Amino acid sequence: MPARILKKEYIAPSIYRIELQAPLIARKHRAGQFIILRVNSTGERIPLTVLDKDTEAGTITIVFQVVGKTTMMLADLPVGGELLDLVGPLGRPTEIHDFGHAVCIAGGVGTACVYPIAKALKEAGNHVVTILGGRTAEHLTLEAEFGAISDRLDICTDDGSKGLHGFVSHRFIQMLDAGEKVDYVLAVGPVLMMKAICDITRDRGLKTVVSLNAVMVDGTGMCGSCRVQVGGKTKFACVDGPEFDGADVDFKNLASRLRAYKVLEDESREIYEAHRHACESREQG
Repeated sequence: MPARILKKEYIAPSIYRIELQAPLIARKHRAGQFIILRVNSTGERIPLTVLDKDTEAGTITIVFQVVGKTTMMLADLPVGGELLDLVGPLGRPTEIHDFGHAVCIAGGVGTACVYPIAKALKEAGNHVVTILGGRTAEHLTLEAEFGAISDRLDICTDDGSKGLHGFVSHRFIQMLDAGEKVDYVLAVGPVLMMKAICDITRDRGLKTVVSLNAVMVDGTGMCGSCRVQVGGKTKFACVDGPEFDGADVDFKNLASRLRAYKVLEDESREIYEAHRHACESREQG
């Protein structure tokens, strides 16, 4: 079904937040689930996490980073514009309980996935500590939102421009070495970041939940494009996940599959950029 853009905001370099009219999805969505959208009839289908929802207004909010043709097209749509179609909520919801001391680790645009889960964990009675990471202070996203729902928010930047000078994994090790009690770990972000956290927690016997950003097409398990290796078995991120026990995930296989279409993706983006530039030149001329 079509979805109209109600709000659009540039929140960090190449990262946008948009609010969409989607009353049925807003009503059914639970933390950890995602949607799949198409911008137009010739476009690809891409999965995006639902950051937030308003059941009364019938809206959902998504955050995305411009990395390829489809996200460029999505960023180019104006407020009032429409997506061709939107399907969801998809995937298994996060298991939310009062675990005790929950540590939620978010890197890059993984913040969009972590936020609704951290919020649900807090509402369930957990003591929530969030570790938020970015390349620079400018690249940090949803800092205010995490601050509002976390009992403590730790900031890390690769260049030291804000918070700890280092990766989220460095701050997490500091917490563990200081003897801080941890009952639940959630880590979402770049593949290398999730692997680093899981390497730490595996050695310490701490179960860690990760959400996998596998390539998806239909979102129903039919196409098989989102297959991942978990515990030596083939799983489909769209229907078996997107969340899995990080100790069992083959991150090398995941990284390899994410790179499978890079050449085609780069070519598609270049063609779209050239077309957009030609259109802008004609309008200016």
